[in-house]
Amino acid sequence: MQHTTLIVPGLHGSGPDHWQTWLEQQLPDARRVPDIDWERPILARWANAVRDAIDASPGPVWVVAHSFGCLASVVAAADRPNRVAGLMLVAPADPDRFTPGGLRDPGAYPDQASLSQWIPRQVLDAPSLVVASTNDPWVRLSSAAYWAECWGSHLEEIGAAGHINVESGHGPWPRGLALLQALQTACDDLPLGCIDEWRLNRRGRHGALARLRHRTRQETGI
Repeated sequence: MQHTTLIVPGLHGSGPDHWQTWLEQQLPDARRVPDIDWERPILARWANAVRDAIDASPGPVWVVAHSFGCLASVVAAADRPNRVAGLMLVAPADPDRFTPGGLRDPGAYPDQASLSQWIPRQVLDAPSLVVASTNDPWVRLSSAAYWAECWGSHLEEIGAAGHINVESGHGPWPRGLALLQALQTACDDLPLGCIDEWRLNRRGRHGALARLRHRTRQETGI
């Protein structure tokens, strides 16, 4: 069965020196999610693009996401439980740093709504791994651990690794590739779900993305 490794970068995208770009070059089945404005972290739009990329893939999808892309991937995966084989969520951004319309203004606390209420808190249908750092400027380790527990993810704490990006020295990242391969190997004996287009489990207007879209339109008009 054909698989796809879907690369989902975070805010500002992942440039040529980022580990996600390196990983994409190592895996013949990898492709980057298209149609995202990397400078505008609007979760409903990002999650919709990830969900569309999952739908367009010919078989089960392994999602490899970074930072804000992790939040978009979790929302999309919650709507497509039968299409996602597993998720590696690296340095997931703290949803309290965002609103449905973008970055949260630190001066507006607590009046400006946090994005956290729109992030699924249930165990994901696919196996997942959260990779977190002890000194990530975008999320406290305690917050990453909380969301990992919500999603039923294994938490891989890798020490003082910053935001696990180029600035923290994560260009080529063999350990990241090894973690992805270990997740895939651990899932070898698990069913990957039905990929028959007529029988796909789609969560439509009652899904996480539909609720998020409604709230985003309410707050921003977009």
